[in-house]
Amino acid sequence: MRRVLLTVCAAVAGLVLGASPATAAKPPTEFGTHWHDPVTAGPPVSVPDTPSCQVTVADTEFRDYTPYKGTYIPPAGTGRCGHRWNKVVLKLQGSVAGRQFDRLGYLHIGGVEVLRTSTPEPSPRGITWKVEKDVTRYAATLRGRQPVEMLIGNSVDGTYTGVIKVKATLTFYAARGPAKEARTPDKVLTLQGAHSQGASYEGQLTTPRNSERIVAEVYATGSGGGCEEFWYLTVPDAAPYSCRAKDGPYREVQVTVDGRLAGIAAPFPTVWTGGWSNPFLWYVIPGPRAFDVRPVEYDLTPFAGRLNDGRPHRIAVSVVGLPAGQSGWSTPTNILVWQDAKAARVTGALVTSQPGDLVNRTAYQPGSERRLTAEGRHSLTVSGYLDTSHGRVTTTVTRRLAGSSAHRWNADESTDALRAGWNDDEAVTVRGRGPATTIRTRRTYTMDGATTVGAGNRLRTTMTMGDRADSATLRGVRRTDRSWLDDTYTGEAAYNQNVPREQRHATGVSRERYRLHGPGSCYDRTLATAQGELTEDRYGCRASTRTDPAAAVRR
Repeated sequence: MRRVLLTVCAAVAGLVLGASPATAAKPPTEFGTHWHDPVTAGPPVSVPDTPSCQVTVADTEFRDYTPYKGTYIPPAGTGRCGHRWNKVVLKLQGSVAGRQFDRLGYLHIGGVEVLRTSTPEPSPRGITWKVEKDVTRYAATLRGRQPVEMLIGNSVDGTYTGVIKVKATLTFYAARGPAKEARTPDKVLTLQGAHSQGASYEGQLTTPRNSERIVAEVYATGSGGGCEEFWYLTVPDAAPYSCRAKDGPYREVQVTVDGRLAGIAAPFPTVWTGGWSNPFLWYVIPGPRAFDVRPVEYDLTPFAGRLNDGRPHRIAVSVVGLPAGQSGWSTPTNILVWQDAKAARVTGALVTSQPGDLVNRTAYQPGSERRLTAEGRHSLTVSGYLDTSHGRVTTTVTRRLAGSSAHRWNADESTDALRAGWNDDEAVTVRGRGPATTIRTRRTYTMDGATTVGAGNRLRTTMTMGDRADSATLRGVRRTDRSWLDDTYTGEAAYNQNVPREQRHATGVSRERYRLHGPGSCYDRTLATAQGELTEDRYGCRASTRTDPAAAVRR
């Protein structure tokens, strides 16, 4: 893949809502100078039918790399939405016009990262987009006055003219009647004195002494315009390719507690809206998670017995496979803590910490078409107990990662293709009084893409991406519920390179189908585009007779 791709790209936030469900009856034969506003097939955040109130967090524009700084003031405790909330929804509204790359952004409230996002690339006339995210889990932070910091790093000059304008708001939905107050963490902590140490992001964590559940969430993104933006395409140093990494494309995000491995996870292979050398592929429908970078979660409860001693502990996040001394990953971390309300102190111990052997193999085949196959896998089991006010509780977390890929390219990289898949399987078992409860989650990420440059310097990109998860809860040996998600994107786009816009003769089609099923709910929506126009917006779900895409998830 030509390194023309290596623009300053950005991470982006997940649920983008289209301005209109209307579809084009007959799309143009090629892209014009304007296209439909970005839209994704994912569901809106479900909200209750209760009083609500809205707070503006930021209303600003970004021309450079200067962060916006302000103050968040929570809604009045006696106001329309009260101080007990069923749901809190963050909405980002953005607009940009002219010419601009995709850009990486974040929003911090009280030092807590509540959104990691990036931007679409604009048309000359301009586009608007919206991002919604359920941020109810951060309610503990949102109850008090907090500093706000937001940044979507941008460069504006005579060529790249797009000024990024954004407005971020929080809408609070009161807990009334059947809409009960959400059960959220008692505290949301950040790492104190956090700093980068080689390939690690490290900081100190001091938890309350009565913590009974601890979860770390890491907003891990490979970005910044370098090769780690395309980490899945990197090859060992010995292979002739423009993006190299000593150990090849295997990446794994690890968390350690005082130097001891506490969690492992597979990162999602996010593609930003300028990715794979072809922005025409993503103008209307971005790739999965491109507008909502979901954090990787780690259940650190087995370590709570150690963390509850009232002293600071060193937490480090690192990316396995990142070459020593090389940048390219961002791993901001939040720590969610649930406390035992009936105990001033909860004691316990780590019982088991068993990492498996990390396997990372690559095989390079030279020739007119060069080929690299890669395989990686790792496992970890950790277990610990806590003596809580409701008895001894033992938590065991088992995680197994596996990834494989086949990468092929020719000498000048005018042909560059990848087929890859990653599995991240996790089981969390909690044993106390009564039958054990186990939550099993299987996450599967897939990518099948190719870029070719043919006659007339015409670049063509094809892509299929999958983001899937299947989760089941067991009480003893009996399954009590199950949910699954399947977000699939397909697209193909082509344009003439290195010519003025009017001579590119760009074409492109894309499609996204987002399905989400769970106890009592069903959501299934398909979008399709051609040459920048929305040609299909279809909703249907056999488990529901409703026709409104929001109806199946609105409570």
